[in-house]
Amino acid sequence: MDELKGKVALVAGGTRAAGRAIAVELGRRGATVYVTGRTTSTQRSEMNRPETIEETAALVTGAGGEGIAVRVDHLEQDEVRELIERVDTSHGRLDVLVNDIWGGDPYLTFGKKLWEHSLDGGLRMLRLGIDTHAITSHFALPLLIREPGGLVIEMTDGTSEYNANYRADVGYFYDLVKVSVQRMALGQAAELKPFGGTAVSLTPGWLRSEAMLAAFGVTESTWRDATVHQPHFVISESPTFVGRAAAALAADPEVSRWSGQSLSSGQLAKVYDYTDADGSRPDAWRYIEEVQSKDKPANATGYR
Repeated sequence: MDELKGKVALVAGGTRAAGRAIAVELGRRGATVYVTGRTTSTQRSEMNRPETIEETAALVTGAGGEGIAVRVDHLEQDEVRELIERVDTSHGRLDVLVNDIWGGDPYLTFGKKLWEHSLDGGLRMLRLGIDTHAITSHFALPLLIREPGGLVIEMTDGTSEYNANYRADVGYFYDLVKVSVQRMALGQAAELKPFGGTAVSLTPGWLRSEAMLAAFGVTESTWRDATVHQPHFVISESPTFVGRAAAALAADPEVSRWSGQSLSSGQLAKVYDYTDADGSRPDAWRYIEEVQSKDKPANATGYR
């Protein structure tokens, strides 16, 4: 597939999980993909995970695109400005911006009220999950609007319908980050429209990220063993699924029909006819609403 041949994408926060898979799937369709993050072969971010941006870039190239790894802290304005200047100097265009910057997992404490949560940790989550996206778009959008058809994908967790209710399980700060990102997509959609650009928010379902698999003590090939401890993990999906969602959006000449909307990997699979790596098509958010949230027994029949 070469629908994105000649296109330039920036996956901000592409070190691992959804960001890595999105970068790879964009590369599979022929794009040049800048992969940014803070973990490199010589240093780690506060996430303290082994995955690196160099590994992601190599996977992009191996898939058929061109992967370019650039170490960037997206809270540092000068670093982001220099990144966009580099993209402009080297390619003169930016067609796809994926804001997948996060890194707040070390500060996430489940079941804590606002006044019980570490304030420093909570504010750090807001900086990592909101400020980084705003800073990156601020510098990237002038390049993206140089030609009509630019696409911004704001990565979040949860559909707008699901996030309309307060997510007490993950708490105040995490909830605020993920809802804010959806609002950021809506705002950018309005501002990009006169320039022929599109912005959406996109969520995976229950993602089998590297960190999630490690938490359950399983691998991608043995992930079903985790259902012994968490039966609803049966609806989980690999990062490839949302990677294919993002790539399908990027390759869609009519992507503007989605502008401003909250989208999910399971929803888009029905439209663009892609599957997860194992050939299944999990519809996680419908499952979560109709089965998990209603305390029904775990059963993914009819949902994948």
